[in-house]
Amino acid sequence: MTNVKKRIVLLGTTWPFRSGGISSFNERLARALISEGYEVIIYTFSLQYPNFLFPGKSQYSDLPAPEDLDIHIKVNSINPFNWISVGREIRKIAPDMLIMRFWIPFMAPALGTIARIVRKNRHTRVISLADNIVPHEKRIGDKMMTGYFVRSIDGFITLSHKVLDDLKKMSPSVPVLYTPHPLYDNFGEAVSRELALKNLNLDSEFRYLLFFGFIRDYKGLDWLLTAFSDPALRKFPVKLLVAGEYYTNSQKYDQIIKDNQLEDFVVLHTNFIDDKMVASYFCASDLVVQPYKSATQSGVTQIAYHFEKPILVTNVGGLSEIVPDGKVGYSVEPNPEAIVIALLDFLEHEHYEDFKENIKIEKKRFSWEKMVETIEKLDGEILKKS
Repeated sequence: MTNVKKRIVLLGTTWPFRSGGISSFNERLARALISEGYEVIIYTFSLQYPNFLFPGKSQYSDLPAPEDLDIHIKVNSINPFNWISVGREIRKIAPDMLIMRFWIPFMAPALGTIARIVRKNRHTRVISLADNIVPHEKRIGDKMMTGYFVRSIDGFITLSHKVLDDLKKMSPSVPVLYTPHPLYDNFGEAVSRELALKNLNLDSEFRYLLFFGFIRDYKGLDWLLTAFSDPALRKFPVKLLVAGEYYTNSQKYDQIIKDNQLEDFVVLHTNFIDDKMVASYFCASDLVVQPYKSATQSGVTQIAYHFEKPILVTNVGGLSEIVPDGKVGYSVEPNPEAIVIALLDFLEHEHYEDFKENIKIEKKRFSWEKMVETIEKLDGEILKKS
């Protein structure tokens, strides 16, 4: 990077919304950019989702605003007059880059309109960090709205090759770069297993497999519960720990537990998991299980890497890019039978320490410095193209 201090506006979810994958990522990215000498202004939402569209219990954090970040609560996702006002405001600021986080077609009209207005200053390069282009849960109008957004952006960064391929098909001429999801290293240091179990009031006689994060149907908790009901697993002192708020109806999951008499083997902490408790959940567990039915990438994987925990993922989207099978865990076919085989192998052959040593090496490729370098490289490509 040059010695000239560049200004970036980062537009995406941060405080005052509850920290989850996107909010935590955006705040961590802002700090990484600041550490590299950029001036960063964050524009977050005044209204992210109308309440009737939000599947959880609350959108908002009860924590104070982070003192080290310049956060402006501005963007109303459903008010076109607000989009025009915000676009004009950022256009006047004239940052060198506007980085927009895109994860769902619902946001496309707002973000696409703001981007179009900002680009009229003929100075700001508009970059999108795209989690998804084809959503996990499809709705009518998704393709049209996503296309509107994609056509408003100068260049994209993706966190999986799957999203990169989707973008290339939709807009072959737009510059797109891939870089893996950096580590979530903002949840503190690891704690001892004993302390983690005590913090969560868990029985130390058992080992724990962790399903972590908001519970949506595409994340395959039903597959995991079905796999966990296999009688062969009952010979091990192991429980399944489910930690995360339901973003879907819990009835079918409760029914699987009841039908398979898993009440004594599944621990349900289905509330929002506060940041200060994240370390305890990962450090209490031996294996993090992500039995997704569809995916692009996942921040849960990167939390597991940070706490050096073996991982089981299904071979969908970009998950297998991040979890080399047999090295740091398992990448299996997306079905309950394959999940059972991997769980039995992990428990029978006690691979924990081998996987953990490999994780210490593998995690080095997931740095925030690499993310900043990729942003700088894309900005350079856009400047050459203009």
